[in-house]
Amino acid sequence: MGKRIRVQRRGRGSPTWRASTHKRVAPSKYPNVSKEILGGVMTGRVKQIMHDPGRGAPLACIGLESGERFYSVAPEGIYEGKTLKIGGKADVKVGNILPVGEIPEGTMICNIELSPGDGGKMVRSSGTYATVVSHTPEGTLIKLPSGKTKYVNDLCLATIGVVSAAGRTEKPFLKAGAKYHWIKAKGHKYPRTRGRAMIAAVHPFGSGRRGGRKVTLASRNAPPGGKVGLIAARRTGKKK
Repeated sequence: MGKRIRVQRRGRGSPTWRASTHKRVAPSKYPNVSKEILGGVMTGRVKQIMHDPGRGAPLACIGLESGERFYSVAPEGIYEGKTLKIGGKADVKVGNILPVGEIPEGTMICNIELSPGDGGKMVRSSGTYATVVSHTPEGTLIKLPSGKTKYVNDLCLATIGVVSAAGRTEKPFLKAGAKYHWIKAKGHKYPRTRGRAMIAAVHPFGSGRRGGRKVTLASRNAPPGGKVGLIAARRTGKKK
């Protein structure tokens, strides 16, 4: 009799397969900004720059003149004690937060809102930035790190600059133990054994007794123990 395969055990959602979040500092989110501030300016100061477990980029704690605090992804070039400005009348300087409709074309921006007031959803990973391409009646056209262009509402907030920790992925792990702890913190399995290296009892691709490769296609309606490989693939093979 076989056993439940890895994807079935993972699908249970037990703590073994869940990333631990109890050490995380706070979500990265812009404060609620009124229409008066969007048309004016509000001053804040960087209180602290810290590491947030589970996040590739550092997190900046910013205190506003009203006494409110919020956490945001730290762009490259800011430091503790630096004064930042938020609003439509703020200067276009690294770390300042402006509506994209007020940012000049060609400026590098990060931590961009998809809709006004959502706190920032796009371009938040380390070393990434988007570029303001143009301002149109439909909204502001920005070029994302993927190369795609997207229209966003002129009132969506964005931070001037590039997300810090750009060289994070360049440092080699050097040993398997370092890779283990990095992946374990994300709640992933490591090391990950190939299905073909297993026995037939524990994976549909297991056993090499019959020789050759097995078909890796799986139906969308396949049972849980067989739903592995290319699930409901539209096409297979190399593009011609």
